[in-house]
Amino acid sequence: MFEGFEDTTIDTGETTIRVRRGGSGPPLLLLHGNPETHAMWHLVAPRLAQDFTVVATDLRGYGDSGKPTTTPDHEPYSKRAMARDQVAVMRQLGFERFSLAGHDRGGRVAYRLALDHPERVEKVAVLDIIPTGEAFRRTDFRFAMGYWHWFFLAQPFDLPERIIGADPETYFGRRNTDIFAPEARAEYLRCFKNPEVVHAICEDYRAGATYDFQLDEADRGVRKIASPLLALWGLKGALQNWYDVLGIWRDWADDVRGRALDCGHFLPEEAPDETYQELRAFFKS
Repeated sequence: MFEGFEDTTIDTGETTIRVRRGGSGPPLLLLHGNPETHAMWHLVAPRLAQDFTVVATDLRGYGDSGKPTTTPDHEPYSKRAMARDQVAVMRQLGFERFSLAGHDRGGRVAYRLALDHPERVEKVAVLDIIPTGEAFRRTDFRFAMGYWHWFFLAQPFDLPERIIGADPETYFGRRNTDIFAPEARAEYLRCFKNPEVVHAICEDYRAGATYDFQLDEADRGVRKIASPLLALWGLKGALQNWYDVLGIWRDWADDVRGRALDCGHFLPEEAPDETYQELRAFFKS
């Protein structure tokens, strides 16, 4: 995977971030979701590298990036903290302004980065999410049952860590992981078997239910994303049936476009051709 890409680690001052870099042209940052790593972009990044300088990272806590010490308020695993990492990475690579795309948890980092650092962002794409605050505000029986892991992983330390640690492979495999390429699945599972990664994932979700939610509530109706925003989601996923995805994002950004792709939640791995085409067209325009 990622043939021709450099594989480095960058010290941001707060932690260390694993970085894959390849291609040439305008800078484009790619952020992954849970329970994945930057490897989730392996079918898309090399093609985007034909037109862009592509930077794909492991978020703090995930993969081979650093795992900062946790705190009672969960701020070290907030999307604001994760966004700071990515700004620092891009600055050290010489990019003061860049475009970015994020899937799942990476999408939450992406829109928080666009809100907190508007001067850094040319364009932003979010894949298969609505804002964290919107998801919690709209929670009902259907959401709680379908997204039960949001509430399980956010339980106080160390209940979810102990349960997952007892059989990480079974928990990891609760979804249809056959959609992942074998080498990608092996990479995700390698990382997921690390107790420090599991703890970081739990802290990510604890932050989502507290710190990140509070940030979204503070920004609701006060700040909007200044850059053009592309929203993509899976036609076979929950968002398609539950939400007016574009309508929700238009409350958070003035310039919004997007559509559903014929796949489930993991767009870059289930529908790599469509995902590539949509991202290339958006970031090239």
